[in-house]
Amino acid sequence: MAAVYLDHNATTPLDPRVREAMLPWLGERHGNPSSLHAFGQGARNAVEEAREKAAALLGARPPEIVFCASGTEANNAVLFDLALRPDVPPGAGRIVTSGFEHPSVREAANRLERSGFAVDRVAPRGGTVDAEEMIAALAPRSGKPATLVALMLANNELGTIQPVEQVARAARALGILVLCDAVQAVGKIPVSVADLEVDALVLGGHKFHGPLGAAALWLRKGFDLPGFLVGGSQERRRRAGTENVPAIVGLGVAAELAARERSERHRHLASLRDRIERGLTQAAGIPDARVHGADRPRLPNTTHVAFSGVEGEALLIRLDLAGFAVSTGSACSSGTVEPSKGMLAAGFSSEEALSSLRVSVGMTNTEAEIDAFLLALAREVAALRVFSPAGGAR
Repeated sequence: MAAVYLDHNATTPLDPRVREAMLPWLGERHGNPSSLHAFGQGARNAVEEAREKAAALLGARPPEIVFCASGTEANNAVLFDLALRPDVPPGAGRIVTSGFEHPSVREAANRLERSGFAVDRVAPRGGTVDAEEMIAALAPRSGKPATLVALMLANNELGTIQPVEQVARAARALGILVLCDAVQAVGKIPVSVADLEVDALVLGGHKFHGPLGAAALWLRKGFDLPGFLVGGSQERRRRAGTENVPAIVGLGVAAELAARERSERHRHLASLRDRIERGLTQAAGIPDARVHGADRPRLPNTTHVAFSGVEGEALLIRLDLAGFAVSTGSACSSGTVEPSKGMLAAGFSSEEALSSLRVSVGMTNTEAEIDAFLLALAREVAALRVFSPAGGAR
């Protein structure tokens, strides 16, 4: 069997139909969308068509979509906008967020904290933030009113769904802005900006078989976000710089396909995830395999599991050598042997975090690949447990 990719939460392979739509814009079709001649206007039409498709995926209006290069850029833009707002005096602002946001939110909040902002981090319990705790944190503290709430829709490691709708409704009633990092959710579960009631939402095309280098920031009408990159009038002066037409076209087609095939994709992904989790105890028969968040609402494609007596990085390497690509956590923190900050924030011990593996399936995976993976997983876990301190007791 060829190498099997089971790390779709890090990035997904480009859909051939998306690649086909992009190819003309990497060759014979070209033009700056800001140019007035026919070449430029052809590029402009392609960008606007993609904007319509991205908006449709979210149930939004096209003018509310801002194209950018990554989810990180979009999250940073909204958070750092707080530091420039005239209605938020220096040192008077406060951010309410969860304890296991993506690093693009977590590190941006840390920087704002160093500049005088207060940051309240609500700890997720076993993988899900408690909505009432989050809402309680919205009340003024130490004389500082909350100015923004940042809460992801789906956690990138555990796959658990967060109570964004309940928190956003309470925040908006208090006049507090809400940022939702939905990068891991869009394209996998239905996402409606009207239902969520947030003010800003972020998606990334490469998480649902679109290209790398293309993302979108949705802004509610009336959300006054000044240009976070300045120098030109692109994106209604909210993000200067010549648009990456091929990538934006790809994002649009990926969004169109995700909307059209939503039910089929959900069924396929959930069936593979469930096959993995059944196999852990049945086909593979791995003792002491603990699936995290299985009792919570979560993405249909994500299994996060711990194997006692096994070091996750070592297991990842052995599986990679056997031809199976998985993850020990967020791709943005790979290469480190420190326990995941998100898992620690969720209340898991360092030992549990370091013994965990994330398996995230995609539309290209098959049942045969999952069965082969389970056999390899059982073999490699057993081999590593021989060398663990508890190995002799097994």
